[in-house]
Amino acid sequence: MHVLTVLDHPTPSCFSATAAARFIAGLRSAGHTAELADLNAEGFNPLWSLADIAEHPAEDVQQEQERMARADAICLIFPLYWWGLPAKMKGWVNRVWQPTVTANDNIAPDGAAVSAQQLRAGLMLVPAGPRTDRMDRKGHAPALDTSWMMGAPGAFGTLPERLELLIGSASSHARHEQLQQRCFDIGQTLPAPASQRTC
Repeated sequence: MHVLTVLDHPTPSCFSATAAARFIAGLRSAGHTAELADLNAEGFNPLWSLADIAEHPAEDVQQEQERMARADAICLIFPLYWWGLPAKMKGWVNRVWQPTVTANDNIAPDGAAVSAQQLRAGLMLVPAGPRTDRMDRKGHAPALDTSWMMGAPGAFGTLPERLELLIGSASSHARHEQLQQRCFDIGQTLPAPASQRTC
């Protein structure tokens, strides 16, 4: 498979960047090819504007859509920021995943929605500082799963979708090492899109 990894964090040495590097290392160890879109390093403009709803998308959006078109799987990596997506990642989704290009606006004979895009494996690796007990007690994890997995990823041709909260990323060095190994393992075992699976 060819996997597009989209990273949003302004600090090159941050945990999110390390998670991306370990995930990509796992992909390559399994024989996959990888492409990294580092939104901050590349200066991606997250501002959704009138130009983005024009008939022809802006050049930077076209480049990102071409990256998507090459990919059999897409992984989004970003820190849990005020319980949501940080600005560049949110802007990337808003600007690049344009409904006229990617949405499930086709209907199959059985009435099911059919993606206008090829099916891709979809993954979110999300470093989260709070402890597991707090996430569970407050109900944050299921809320995020409902919002993100039943929202945009399912509407834009990613199947199967998977959310991995890397909980405790702001804690000890030992926990960091454990989570980084988890990212490697996820890359190494990433499933193919449903349309590519064999019986």
